[in-house]
Amino acid sequence: MDKMTQSENNGLIIGRNAVTEALRSGRVIDTLVVAKGERGGSIGQIISRCKEKGVVVKEVERKKLDMMCSGAAHQGVAAYAAAHEYSSVEDIFALAEERGEAPFIIICDELEDPHNLGAILRSAEAGGAHGVIIPKRRNASLSYVVGKASAGAVEYVPVARVSNIASTIDELKKKGVWIYTADMDGQNWCEVDYSGGVGLIIGSEGKGVSRLVKEKSDFTVSLPMKGKINSLNASVAAGILIYEVSRQRSGIKRKDV
Repeated sequence: MDKMTQSENNGLIIGRNAVTEALRSGRVIDTLVVAKGERGGSIGQIISRCKEKGVVVKEVERKKLDMMCSGAAHQGVAAYAAAHEYSSVEDIFALAEERGEAPFIIICDELEDPHNLGAILRSAEAGGAHGVIIPKRRNASLSYVVGKASAGAVEYVPVARVSNIASTIDELKKKGVWIYTADMDGQNWCEVDYSGGVGLIIGSEGKGVSRLVKEKSDFTVSLPMKGKINSLNASVAAGILIYEVSRQRSGIKRKDV
């Protein structure tokens, strides 16, 4: 497999002409990566078109771009194609209405590992969630790695990418969605009532949920830690909580001992 083919399989489109043609063809671009200081010629036009489409534009050192492109001639620009087209928050609400259910939304707060995001999408699809919301910055996006890790769930779970998670939470609350944050020192996860609209926040792998987002939450829910480490993998925690919401919504009774 040559370098260009390998890059394409990873969703990376390399070079000015290739990126321009991808944009012209309507291919969904997730992120545009530009070498610092490059603005001449067609790159300026590429950046403008990407910004018009809401594509995230990142500047990196040329050496980093060289490494990303595995030595291929990138001419100062490359783009990551998205594994799937993004949806809107309105699309998520529309799906909930179509199913005749109260909204069930997973909100990722600066979740950086694409494997975790993919696993969350998989659990969200299996657990009956109506969609996932992620921020445009400092969060894994719908890359090919995420698509593969989701085991196909990316085709069925709407993912909305928003500019500001905190303000989006405010909008969700106005629409009757209760916000539940997964964090330490909260209520026991299975003693919380998840009836009604649910927005479940999963924080980053290292820092957890940001202070501002936590302050906007209606509930903080925690999972008991019986071992020596103090936290679970983000996607594992999400899976447990998703299925508790699903259990309650399905009317499945717990076995009282």
